[in-house]
Amino acid sequence: MNKKTLRLVTSGVLIALGTVLSMIKVFDLPYGGSITLFSMVPVMVLGYMYGVRWGLLCGTVFGVLQAVLGATTSQAFAGLTGFNIVLMAFLDYIAAFAVLGLAGMFKRVIKRPTLSFALGAVVTGLLRYLCHFLSGFILWGSYAEWFFGDVMANSTGAYILDNFTGDMLAMLYSLIYNGSYMLPETVISLVAAVVLMSIRPVRKQILSGAPVQA
Repeated sequence: MNKKTLRLVTSGVLIALGTVLSMIKVFDLPYGGSITLFSMVPVMVLGYMYGVRWGLLCGTVFGVLQAVLGATTSQAFAGLTGFNIVLMAFLDYIAAFAVLGLAGMFKRVIKRPTLSFALGAVVTGLLRYLCHFLSGFILWGSYAEWFFGDVMANSTGAYILDNFTGDMLAMLYSLIYNGSYMLPETVISLVAAVVLMSIRPVRKQILSGAPVQA
């Protein structure tokens, strides 16, 4: 099997694996978002193995699959019309998962594989968080007052409502809500990245991948 074919097969298998893992939810939030079983890691591995350009492509494919699943198995796009559907599809799916393919960004800068992959996992996890934050702020910020007054009806929610309004309130809402699943998801991915690179045969296989000329 030549290198191009191997890259395609490996990418297909890992994207499929990530899709399956995304359905195994450790915790599912009631208004969108979930903590999954390492579902970001396969795309991160592809980005580390084959470089950021290929990783971005694989992440985009993964994001499209996630958008299709979100549209067909849940109410992900409910309440949105026209341009807002396109914006949500881009921010919450295509961009959010494409950035996972950047996990190899430190491969040539940091020579210790475990450290470079772990750092890449953290940065790309936070970049995905940023995408969801922007989506939450732009599309769902109007729910902030309801969220802090009803869902988060405690002293913290009351303090936030008393001291913040408008865009700042919407930003805090998106930051807190999306952080409640993206921060644990990023930590889980970090642990998986370290464990994978600590297993010699797996590390050797990941490091054997190299950018292939398209």
